[in-house]
Amino acid sequence: ALQQSAVAVADWSFSGEYPSLLDVMYCAQPTVLIGVSGQAGLFTEQIIRAMKKGCDLPIIFPLSNPSRQVEATPDQVIEWTDGQVIVATGSPFKPVHFQGREYLITQCNNSYIFPGIGLGVIAAKARLISDEMLRSASETLAANSPLANTGKGGLLPPFTELAALSKKIAFAVARVAMQQGLALELDDNTLQQKIEDNFWRPEYRQYRRTSN
Repeated sequence: ALQQSAVAVADWSFSGEYPSLLDVMYCAQPTVLIGVSGQAGLFTEQIIRAMKKGCDLPIIFPLSNPSRQVEATPDQVIEWTDGQVIVATGSPFKPVHFQGREYLITQCNNSYIFPGIGLGVIAAKARLISDEMLRSASETLAANSPLANTGKGGLLPPFTELAALSKKIAFAVARVAMQQGLALELDDNTLQQKIEDNFWRPEYRQYRRTSN
């Protein structure tokens, strides 16, 4: 959590010198919980259930790597919220089956965003990367969420769709850069071609020996 001033928590009720994470759940009633602590088991059942009491559909992202250091496993988070949760992790996890439903666990990784940002900057020859450009990348990713669009599937697209997704993000980032006067002025067709021209396709090619 972001550090708060004493005034901001003056009406909180807690017993120690500082509020614990459980105290935060009861007093702040957060809707989003992100774990990047590397402390395995930090998100206990008591903490998750306390959060669920103050939020009908909490967003819980235990993102620590490797998986042995995750704050809570997806199956725990899903069980402790009775399946009413949006969950993603930093490490890969298998789907969770709970009360007859399959939950696909999205691996929340920066590879969803960074390639598209870089591609957009290169294609449009942007001079710098603004907050608005980063926001457009995030919004484009969110707009392609299977769960948000259909109510099914993972929170984020599968990794097999990263190439197409990166091009969409690149286009959005470049367009914002142009609007802000930070890049070349290109029409949509030219911009799309620039993105295609600069797109790198990782692959193992067949090599042929030419000499002994």
